[in-house]
Amino acid sequence: MSDGLTIGLGPYALIFATLLVAYVIFGIAGFGTALVASPVLAVFIPVAKIVPLLALMDLFAALVNVSRDGRNADWSELRRLVPMMILGSLIGAAILLTTRPEHLLPALGIFVTAYALYSLSGFKPQRSFNAAAAYPFGSIGGIFSALFGSGGFIYAIYLSGRLPTKEAMRITQTTLIGLSTLTRVVLFALAGVYLDTSLLWLVLFLAPGMLIGVTVGRRITLTMSREQFLKVINVVVLVSGIALIARYYAYPA
Repeated sequence: MSDGLTIGLGPYALIFATLLVAYVIFGIAGFGTALVASPVLAVFIPVAKIVPLLALMDLFAALVNVSRDGRNADWSELRRLVPMMILGSLIGAAILLTTRPEHLLPALGIFVTAYALYSLSGFKPQRSFNAAAAYPFGSIGGIFSALFGSGGFIYAIYLSGRLPTKEAMRITQTTLIGLSTLTRVVLFALAGVYLDTSLLWLVLFLAPGMLIGVTVGRRITLTMSREQFLKVINVVVLVSGIALIARYYAYPA
């Protein structure tokens, strides 16, 4: 491969295994790919290529899940969340162009970590949100998706407090991520990012790992109770929060 994407057999095997694990988590939770994959990918692939790579693969993974289980998605929640997600993405883009958004990372990380710890503690297991909560959660998720390519855990917090079944939570979350990544893929395509054939070949070579991962993740989800599923979601949210804090202090402004 060219343009900085020449990868040997050993590194490729590691990347393939990492993507497989990442998409097992995606298959279970409907988000979290970047959390697992980005640190390993950054060792072998230019950082500028990672976001478009994962955006394209996340889009295909979401399409696979929606094609299998789209009937379980809660479209009333999607109708509330998607417009706010779009609005938030526009706000996030404006912030990205006018300020230094990295300063928002520790505050968001602390909030997300605290919320996940609170949820995992079992202190208030029966939490719920009013439908109006879609407006702040949808917009904040859109903002952080635009700023950092990572807003899935915000939607997960909202959906876990709204939907009664794990199937509805997982596929509604996946549909949201699919719509979010579609926006990024279109923007990358218009910018000519996908004219780099080496990037497209890498997506093709890694696609079997993605397909295996989402299939395994889906099957794991089918064996879980709602309580077990929520615990997995909260663990992923917790790790996301810790990763945000670590990212800020590892790469200070």
